[in-house]
Amino acid sequence: MLRGVPIRTERPDEHLVLITIDRPERKNSLDLHHFRDLAAAWRDFGADDDLWVAIVTGTGGCFMSGADLKDYVPQITALADEIARGEVEEIDGCRLSDGTEAVLRNSKVYKPIIAAIDGPCVAGGMEMLGGCDIRVASARSTFGVMEPKRGLFAGGGTTARLPRQIPYAAAMELLLCADAVSAERALALGLLNEVVAPEELLPRAMAYAERILANGPLAVRATKESVVRGMTGTLRDHYRIEAELSQVVFASDDAKEGPLAFAEKRAPRWQNR
Repeated sequence: MLRGVPIRTERPDEHLVLITIDRPERKNSLDLHHFRDLAAAWRDFGADDDLWVAIVTGTGGCFMSGADLKDYVPQITALADEIARGEVEEIDGCRLSDGTEAVLRNSKVYKPIIAAIDGPCVAGGMEMLGGCDIRVASARSTFGVMEPKRGLFAGGGTTARLPRQIPYAAAMELLLCADAVSAERALALGLLNEVVAPEELLPRAMAYAERILANGPLAVRATKESVVRGMTGTLRDHYRIEAELSQVVFASDDAKEGPLAFAEKRAPRWQNR
């Protein structure tokens, strides 16, 4: 897609999609139409059998700063009562659910998602980060759940996911104080996998993608699905999910190809079936 389109997608590899948020004039904040387009990008990624991994990033020294406070938020707050009563599902041709789908709340996309963060990752950026599996940030990045500073609520998954992903006390500090923290602090809290120089950001994200793409795509997807689905139930429930997904993977062509390639001392040729 052409540069200047706020949500851009491109395929640097046959099985990899790069999703770029490109609205630097508003610090990569999103209005109704941009949330719609980002949600569509995630749906397209999930539905395309040839795409196995996604990288999401932002331009202009900003990852994503969430909802546009000058546009999106006034539209939503003006209709808050009607929305609560279920009387409004769309505004200006955009579904209200696009916002939560865009930030991967309750996402059914079980393919790996890598976040390449450069600059502020706040509010909705933090919401979407919670749905990403591998997280690489530049040293100049900052992270914060900023909604309470504006009298708003982080309803895109952060209050549910953050305490499950980092220690409780650290999560509550971020959620309640609503202060931004540095990339180094975020790394120490376990929010990130790695902090790198800005010029190394996309190459490092690509390197993670290459490592994942070397593995069987069905096995990778089932592994993520087991983890995500298993977080919501008991250990017994999780064992049941594991057994269900294990049967599917072991019955696949890829499960035959992997051991055969190992025996023949060659790289496997994955068929994703």
